[in-house]
Amino acid sequence: MQQVLAMLYLWLKAGHVIFVIFWMAGLFMLPRFFVYHQEAPEGSPENAIWVDRERKLMKIIMWPALVVVWVLGLLLAVDIGAFAQGWFHLKLAFVLVLTAYHFWLASYAQLLAQGVRKLSGKKLRMLNEIPGIAAAVIVIMVIVKPF
Repeated sequence: MQQVLAMLYLWLKAGHVIFVIFWMAGLFMLPRFFVYHQEAPEGSPENAIWVDRERKLMKIIMWPALVVVWVLGLLLAVDIGAFAQGWFHLKLAFVLVLTAYHFWLASYAQLLAQGVRKLSGKKLRMLNEIPGIAAAVIVIMVIVKPF
C-alpha cells in the first residue's frame, strides 16, 4: 500500500488541492447565498430559487468535495507520516473546524428552507470569515511547517 501511495503521491496531492478549492469556494459562497436568501420575502418565488440554489451547491459541489478532500488528505497524511508531526495536528484541528462549519451551514440551509431565519445578514457576513482564517492557518502549517 505504501509503495502505491508513494507512486501516486503527486496525483493525490493535485486532486486534494483541486477539491480543497472546490470545497472552499462553497464555504465562501453559501453564507453569501444565505444573506441574499434572507432578504427574499418568505414564500416568494425568489425564496424558492434561493432554496434550490443552496441545495444544489451543497449536493453537487460541497458534499462531494468534502468527501474527496478528506479521503485524499488522509491518504497523503499516511503516505508522508504526517500524524507524527506537530504542524499536522494543528492543520487537522482547523480542517475539523471547517468540517463542523460545513455541517452547520448545511443545517442552517435546512432551517432557511423551512422559513426559519435565525441570524442577521451582518452575523452571516461575519461567519463568512471563518473559512478564510482557517485556510490561512492551514496553508501556513502545510507550507512553513513551523513545528
